[in-house]
Amino acid sequence: MPSIPGAEEVISSQLNAYNRKDIDEFMRWWSDDCHYLAFPNDTLCVGQADIRKRHIERFLEPDLHGELLSRMVMGNTVVDHELVTRNFPEGKGQVEVICIYEVQDGKIAKAWFKMGERRLV
Repeated sequence: MPSIPGAEEVISSQLNAYNRKDIDEFMRWWSDDCHYLAFPNDTLCVGQADIRKRHIERFLEPDLHGELLSRMVMGNTVVDHELVTRNFPEGKGQVEVICIYEVQDGKIAKAWFKMGERRLV
C-alpha cells in the first residue's frame, strides 16, 4: 500500500502542476468534496468539478505562474505566500496571495486565498 504524502509534499506538488498548467495532475491533489474559499469565508468553489472548471479557464492565461515566496507548515496546515503572474483583462500583472491549505489524507480538503492588490507589469 502506497504511503500518504505529507501536507508540504501535497502543496508543493499541486503548485508545480499549477505552474505546468497540468489540470489532471493539479486536480489529483484536491479532495472530492474540497472547499475553495476567498479569505476569510467566501465560498468560491465546492468540489472537484467546480475547481477544475475554474482552473481550466485560468490555465489558458499564457503568463500564469505562481512564485513561492515563503512557506510555513504546521501539521496538516500549509501557508504559502506567493507572487502570482496573471493575464488580467487590463493586461499582464502580478498579485500577492496568501494561500492557506488544510490537508487531510494526502489531499487538499480546504483552501483559503487572501489576495493583495493587482499590479500591472
